[in-house]
Amino acid sequence: MREQILAALSQYGSPALFGVVTIAAIGVPLPITLLLIVTGSLAAQGMVSFWWAVGLATAGSVLGDQAGYAIGRWGGSRLVDRFSRLLGSRERLEKTQAQAREWGGPGIFFSRWLITALGPWVNLASGLAEYSWTRFLIWDVAGEFLGALIYILLGRVFSDRVITLDELLGDLSWAMVALLAAVLIGWKLFKK
Repeated sequence: MREQILAALSQYGSPALFGVVTIAAIGVPLPITLLLIVTGSLAAQGMVSFWWAVGLATAGSVLGDQAGYAIGRWGGSRLVDRFSRLLGSRERLEKTQAQAREWGGPGIFFSRWLITALGPWVNLASGLAEYSWTRFLIWDVAGEFLGALIYILLGRVFSDRVITLDELLGDLSWAMVALLAAVLIGWKLFKK
């Protein structure tokens, strides 16, 4: 799939970038980090405007995030019940909502660029928790802008080592998820 996405980026340019990041932000697992790094490499070669790429990636990601939030917020009880089965139970879904309320804006912000694997779930949980849409939007835009800027800038600076950089960042992202899980488990054990 990576090759197809990169081929779409080279063939269609900015519309492909916008479309792919929008779809990924909704929750479809796509190699967005690689796409943004390659976009940065293309910017270094003068094939794409750096700031235009950052703006499109931010706008596409925010649009997808808003769709996830809307599904959680206004999806209806049938859709919420379907997601509660996916998460395991109604109780687990309520715990997820409580966690989204507790983490609030910083949870949204950091899941945009640091712990990206959690982004779609944070969008859904924020909607289910009825987190303020205005606050969600502000934290979302700030996080997505920073994420697009970081990855596209890394691609621009390290344009000759794109694949190596993608592998390193992919490993780092999963390491951050594991670290977060360890901290949460440690916190739960400490509380008991």
